[in-house]
Amino acid sequence: METYSGAYGEQTDSAKQQERHYYLLSELQTLVKDLASSFQQRLSHTTLSDLALALIDGTVYEIVQGLLEIQHLTERNLYNQRQKLHSEHRESMGSHFNHHYCVAPTWMMQRQAFCATLKQELVRKHKEALQACKSHNLAVLRMNQQAETEALEQRVKEEQSMMDEKIVVELDQKVVDQQTTLEKAGVPGFYRTTNSQELTMQMNLLELILKLQQKESQSRSLS
Repeated sequence: METYSGAYGEQTDSAKQQERHYYLLSELQTLVKDLASSFQQRLSHTTLSDLALALIDGTVYEIVQGLLEIQHLTERNLYNQRQKLHSEHRESMGSHFNHHYCVAPTWMMQRQAFCATLKQELVRKHKEALQACKSHNLAVLRMNQQAETEALEQRVKEEQSMMDEKIVVELDQKVVDQQTTLEKAGVPGFYRTTNSQELTMQMNLLELILKLQQKESQSRSLS
Protein backbone atom coordinates (compact mmCIF):
# COMPACT_ATOMS: atom_id res chain seq x y z
CA MET A 1 0.00 0.00 0.00
CA GLU A 2 2.82 2.39 0.90
CA THR A 3 4.58 1.56 -2.37
CA TYR A 4 1.40 2.34 -4.30
CA SER A 5 0.95 5.65 -2.47
CA GLY A 6 4.53 6.66 -3.18
CA ALA A 7 4.22 5.82 -6.85
CA TYR A 8 0.93 7.71 -7.07
CA GLY A 9 2.53 10.75 -5.46
CA GLU A 10 5.40 10.69 -7.92
CA GLN A 11 2.96 10.47 -10.83
CA THR A 12 1.02 13.42 -9.44
CA ASP A 13 4.18 15.51 -9.07
CA SER A 14 5.28 14.56 -12.56
CA ALA A 15 1.90 15.53 -13.97
CA LYS A 16 2.04 18.88 -12.19
CA GLN A 17 5.52 19.56 -13.53
CA GLN A 18 4.43 18.64 -17.04
CA GLU A 19 1.41 20.89 -16.75
CA ARG A 20 3.57 23.78 -15.55
CA HIS A 21 6.06 23.13 -18.34
CA TYR A 22 3.30 23.38 -20.94
CA TYR A 23 2.02 26.57 -19.33
CA LEU A 24 5.46 28.24 -19.27
CA LEU A 25 6.18 27.16 -22.85
CA SER A 26 2.87 28.60 -24.03
CA GLU A 27 3.54 31.90 -22.26
CA LEU A 28 7.06 32.12 -23.71
CA GLN A 29 5.76 31.47 -27.21
CA THR A 30 3.36 34.38 -26.75
CA LEU A 31 6.03 36.73 -25.37
CA VAL A 32 8.46 35.88 -28.17
CA LYS A 33 6.07 37.46 -30.67
CA ASP A 34 7.04 40.89 -29.31
CA LEU A 35 10.69 40.39 -30.30
CA ALA A 36 12.24 41.30 -33.64
CA SER A 37 11.59 38.67 -36.31
CA SER A 38 15.31 37.92 -36.63
CA PHE A 39 15.43 36.84 -32.98
CA GLN A 40 12.12 35.00 -33.16
CA GLN A 41 13.62 32.76 -35.83
CA ARG A 42 16.57 31.90 -33.59
CA LEU A 43 14.38 30.97 -30.64
CA SER A 44 13.30 27.53 -31.76
CA HIS A 45 10.63 25.44 -30.09
CA THR A 46 13.38 23.34 -28.50
CA THR A 47 15.11 26.41 -27.03
CA LEU A 48 11.86 27.74 -25.58
CA SER A 49 10.99 24.29 -24.23
CA ASP A 50 14.39 24.05 -22.52
CA LEU A 51 13.93 27.54 -21.09
CA ALA A 52 10.50 26.59 -19.76
CA LEU A 53 12.04 23.54 -18.08
CA ALA A 54 14.68 25.72 -16.43
CA LEU A 55 11.97 28.01 -15.03
CA ILE A 56 9.71 25.34 -13.54
CA ASP A 57 10.82 25.53 -9.90
CA GLY A 58 11.37 29.31 -9.80
CA THR A 59 15.07 29.09 -8.92
CA VAL A 60 16.13 30.89 -12.09
CA TYR A 61 13.78 33.77 -11.25
CA GLU A 62 15.59 34.22 -7.94
CA ILE A 63 19.01 34.01 -9.61
CA VAL A 64 18.10 36.63 -12.21
CA GLN A 65 16.73 38.99 -9.57
CA GLY A 66 19.89 38.60 -7.52
CA LEU A 67 22.09 39.33 -10.54
CA LEU A 68 20.06 42.41 -11.44
CA GLU A 69 20.27 43.76 -7.90
CA ILE A 70 24.06 43.38 -7.95
CA GLN A 71 24.23 45.03 -11.37
CA HIS A 72 22.09 48.01 -10.35
CA LEU A 73 24.02 48.48 -7.12
CA THR A 74 27.33 48.39 -9.00
CA GLU A 75 26.16 50.82 -11.68
CA ARG A 76 24.75 53.24 -9.12
CA ASN A 77 27.93 53.16 -7.07
CA LEU A 78 30.15 53.66 -10.11
CA TYR A 79 27.99 56.46 -11.45
CA ASN A 80 28.08 58.30 -8.13
CA GLN A 81 31.86 58.01 -8.01
CA ARG A 82 32.16 59.28 -11.58
CA GLN A 83 29.87 62.23 -10.89
CA LYS A 84 31.90 63.11 -7.81
CA LEU A 85 35.10 63.02 -9.81
CA HIS A 86 33.61 65.12 -12.59
CA SER A 87 32.44 67.69 -10.04
CA GLU A 88 35.89 67.87 -8.45
CA HIS A 89 37.54 68.43 -11.81
CA ARG A 90 34.99 71.04 -12.82
CA GLU A 91 35.54 73.00 -9.62
CA SER A 92 39.31 72.78 -9.68
CA MET A 93 39.84 73.39 -13.38
CA GLY A 94 36.90 75.62 -14.25
CA SER A 95 36.17 73.56 -17.35
CA HIS A 96 34.07 70.60 -18.51
CA PHE A 97 35.22 67.37 -20.10
CA ASN A 98 33.09 64.99 -22.14
CA HIS A 99 32.55 61.71 -20.35
CA HIS A 100 30.70 58.44 -20.75
CA TYR A 101 28.14 56.99 -18.38
CA CYS A 102 30.77 55.12 -16.43
CA VAL A 103 33.08 55.60 -13.51
CA ALA A 104 36.18 54.29 -11.82
CA PRO A 105 37.10 52.13 -8.86
CA THR A 106 37.93 53.89 -5.60
CA TRP A 107 41.69 53.55 -5.99
CA MET A 108 41.47 55.56 -9.24
CA MET A 109 39.42 58.21 -7.46
CA GLN A 110 42.27 58.75 -5.03
CA ARG A 111 44.63 59.57 -7.89
CA GLN A 112 42.11 61.97 -9.41
CA ALA A 113 41.55 63.76 -6.12
CA PHE A 114 45.29 64.25 -5.85
CA CYS A 115 45.35 65.72 -9.36
CA ALA A 116 42.57 68.17 -8.45
CA THR A 117 44.56 69.28 -5.43
CA LEU A 118 47.55 69.90 -7.66
CA LYS A 119 45.45 72.16 -9.86
CA GLN A 120 44.23 74.21 -6.92
CA GLU A 121 47.79 74.68 -5.76
CA LEU A 122 48.82 75.66 -9.29
CA VAL A 123 46.13 78.33 -9.53
CA ARG A 124 47.15 79.76 -6.17
CA LYS A 125 50.81 79.81 -7.20
CA HIS A 126 49.98 81.52 -10.50
CA LYS A 127 47.96 84.20 -8.76
CA GLU A 128 50.77 84.97 -6.33
CA ALA A 129 53.32 85.07 -9.16
CA LEU A 130 51.22 87.52 -11.18
CA GLN A 131 50.85 89.84 -8.19
CA ALA A 132 54.61 89.86 -7.61
CA CYS A 133 55.61 90.07 -11.29
CA LYS A 134 56.97 93.29 -12.82
CA SER A 135 54.91 94.63 -15.72
CA HIS A 136 57.55 93.99 -18.42
CA ASN A 137 57.64 90.29 -17.48
CA LEU A 138 53.87 89.72 -17.42
CA ALA A 139 53.59 88.47 -21.02
CA VAL A 140 56.25 85.80 -20.56
CA LEU A 141 54.84 84.78 -17.17
CA ARG A 142 51.31 84.43 -18.53
CA MET A 143 52.58 82.33 -21.44
CA ASN A 144 54.47 80.02 -19.09
CA GLN A 145 51.49 79.72 -16.77
CA GLN A 146 49.21 78.90 -19.71
CA ALA A 147 51.54 76.11 -20.81
CA GLU A 148 51.68 74.78 -17.26
CA THR A 149 47.90 74.84 -16.96
CA GLU A 150 47.41 73.08 -20.29
CA ALA A 151 49.85 70.37 -19.28
CA LEU A 152 47.88 69.69 -16.11
CA GLU A 153 44.58 69.71 -18.00
CA GLN A 154 45.99 67.13 -20.39
CA ARG A 155 47.06 65.02 -17.47
CA VAL A 156 43.56 65.12 -16.01
CA LYS A 157 42.07 64.13 -19.37
CA GLU A 158 44.40 61.17 -19.58
CA GLU A 159 43.55 60.19 -16.00
CA GLN A 160 39.83 60.27 -16.81
CA SER A 161 40.30 58.28 -20.00
CA MET A 162 42.29 55.65 -18.16
CA MET A 163 39.62 55.52 -15.46
CA ASP A 164 36.86 54.99 -18.01
CA GLU A 165 38.79 52.14 -19.57
CA LYS A 166 39.10 50.53 -16.14
CA ILE A 167 35.36 50.91 -15.64
CA VAL A 168 34.52 49.31 -18.96
CA VAL A 169 36.59 46.32 -17.91
CA GLU A 170 34.79 46.16 -14.57
CA LEU A 171 31.33 46.33 -16.14
CA ASP A 172 32.31 43.77 -18.77
CA GLN A 173 33.31 41.45 -15.94
CA LYS A 174 29.80 41.80 -14.49
CA VAL A 175 28.41 40.58 -17.82
CA VAL A 176 30.76 37.59 -17.73
CA ASP A 177 29.65 36.83 -14.16
CA GLN A 178 26.00 36.86 -15.26
CA GLN A 179 26.69 34.65 -18.27
CA THR A 180 28.59 32.12 -16.19
CA THR A 181 26.01 32.03 -13.39
CA LEU A 182 23.06 31.53 -15.74
CA GLU A 183 24.94 28.92 -17.76
CA LYS A 184 25.62 26.94 -14.57
CA ALA A 185 21.93 27.28 -13.68
CA GLY A 186 21.07 25.52 -16.95
CA VAL A 187 19.47 28.49 -18.71
CA PRO A 188 19.69 27.87 -22.48
CA GLY A 189 21.46 30.49 -24.59
CA PHE A 190 23.79 31.65 -21.84
CA TYR A 191 27.52 31.14 -22.11
CA ARG A 192 30.57 33.36 -22.06
CA THR A 193 30.69 35.48 -25.22
CA THR A 194 31.45 39.01 -26.42
CA ASN A 195 29.66 38.63 -29.75
CA SER A 196 27.22 41.52 -30.07
CA GLN A 197 24.45 39.42 -31.64
CA GLU A 198 24.77 36.76 -28.98
CA LEU A 199 24.73 39.40 -26.25
CA THR A 200 21.54 40.85 -27.72
CA MET A 201 20.02 37.38 -27.79
CA GLN A 202 20.92 36.89 -24.13
CA MET A 203 19.33 40.24 -23.30
CA ASN A 204 16.16 39.12 -25.08
CA LEU A 205 16.14 35.88 -23.11
CA LEU A 206 16.50 37.84 -19.88
CA GLU A 207 13.63 40.07 -20.96
CA LEU A 208 11.44 37.01 -21.55
CA ILE A 209 12.32 35.64 -18.11
CA LEU A 210 11.57 38.93 -16.37
CA LYS A 211 8.27 39.45 -18.20
CA LEU A 212 7.14 35.93 -17.40
CA GLN A 213 8.13 36.35 -13.77
CA GLN A 214 6.20 39.61 -13.57
CA LYS A 215 3.12 38.00 -15.12
CA GLU A 216 3.24 35.09 -12.69
CA SER A 217 3.66 37.45 -9.74
CA GLN A 218 0.64 39.48 -10.84
CA SER A 219 -1.42 36.31 -11.27
CA ARG A 220 -0.56 35.14 -7.75
CA SER A 221 -1.44 38.53 -6.26
CA LEU A 222 -4.88 38.43 -7.91
CA SER A 223 -5.65 34.86 -6.91
